[in-house]
Amino acid sequence: MASSLDSRRLIAGLAATALSALAYGFGTGLQPLPWLTWLAPLPLALLAPHVKARWLALAAFVAGALGALNQWHYLHGVIGLPVPVIALFTALPGVVLALCLLLFRRLLRRGHGVAAMLAMPALWVAIEYANTQTSPHGTFGSLAYSQMDMLPVLQLASITGLWGIGFLLLLMPAALAVALTRKAAPHARPAAVAAMVVAMGATLAYGYARLHAPATGSIKIGLASIEKPVRPALSVPEGQALLERYLAAIDRLAAGGATVIVTPETAFATGETTVPAFAEAARRHGVLLAAGIDAKGGADGERNAQWVFRPGLQSPATYAKHHLIPGFENQYTPGATYTMLDGSPRIGLAICKDMDFHDIGRAYADRQAQLLLVPAWDFGVDGWFHGRMAIMRGVESGFAIARAARAGRLTLSDDRGRVVAEASSEQHDAELVGELPLHASRTFYAQWGDWFAWADLALLAILLVWAFVVPPRSN
Repeated sequence: MASSLDSRRLIAGLAATALSALAYGFGTGLQPLPWLTWLAPLPLALLAPHVKARWLALAAFVAGALGALNQWHYLHGVIGLPVPVIALFTALPGVVLALCLLLFRRLLRRGHGVAAMLAMPALWVAIEYANTQTSPHGTFGSLAYSQMDMLPVLQLASITGLWGIGFLLLLMPAALAVALTRKAAPHARPAAVAAMVVAMGATLAYGYARLHAPATGSIKIGLASIEKPVRPALSVPEGQALLERYLAAIDRLAAGGATVIVTPETAFATGETTVPAFAEAARRHGVLLAAGIDAKGGADGERNAQWVFRPGLQSPATYAKHHLIPGFENQYTPGATYTMLDGSPRIGLAICKDMDFHDIGRAYADRQAQLLLVPAWDFGVDGWFHGRMAIMRGVESGFAIARAARAGRLTLSDDRGRVVAEASSEQHDAELVGELPLHASRTFYAQWGDWFAWADLALLAILLVWAFVVPPRSN
């Protein structure tokens, strides 16, 4: 009998590990299937109270690590990270998942079913938040990005930031596991069902209401990306030839009605302080023209810059990228100031990786920006994902985004996260013109920042007391 029971548990453990690994593998990464993310922890959460802690930890680690292998090609074959770094990146989700499930198991077996339901999301979000405060890659890797196509759920970020979405993603499977297991105290099961209904119902009700709020205006924007050559100097024939191609694209976009035009990050290199041909194009068409420039002539050193040319002005408005990619952009001096353009609508400037970080979004929300112009440069295969990371900043802090990426996506997105126009520049030149709705709103997250993350840390502290100090309930 004991041997038969052990065999059933082994089969159940292997099945739970495989199912969770598959769900994480396809529910996260560069092209996630968002519904799978909700299910990923469930098989292991159902297994948790029935096996020893060490076997649960092993199963969770294996599932999380196998799921994280979905980015092996991106990290090794595209970015070229060394294998030890990739091994650490792959192991980390497994460690975090194991810790979350061990805390869930401990509380559930001690009779604290409601606390167990809250523990898994609380610990996950706490670790994610701590990582974003120290990582040079900002919010990259957050589970919340798997939900970028789930617009009603995405609106939660306007209140809680990423953290509320991540909490909800772990709360649902944890609550379902408590509701289904016989190991939970009787009172915990209806409480778990109620938590699922209330949390999801409130999220969807708010999400649909926010999505149906009318826009206060709109602006027609053109985006253009020419794949090659890469970052030529304007002073050489190759650079002049590329400049002519961009001027032709600007003519086409302006003829299509664009009043703002954005080109990719560091499209050209120059030691001058302006590009007369761009200034003339802005004057001739009466448009704002945002160009990504490798600016080599400044007193503060070389900058990854955005220059915005406006009708009637020879000198551009300038912005220097704040968050540089370690190892790839060591030649640049990071920027430290923010740039808002005069007039209406209120337009701010940012560049590519800046949008991986909350500080950029919060800073422009404080300046009441309605639209950000974002030249960018992606790695081809991450075009969808990295573009959506930028879109999340708009939902959190309440502004639309016009993002033009070389080797990525051209996207126009409103402050609800709706992509109103998109084209791929992952392997070829691309252009688009679209009408981008604008709202005049200030989100709760923009005003109060990471309040949900701090509340989550406080909740986790209480749950740890319940897990390790408060005596277990008697049966």
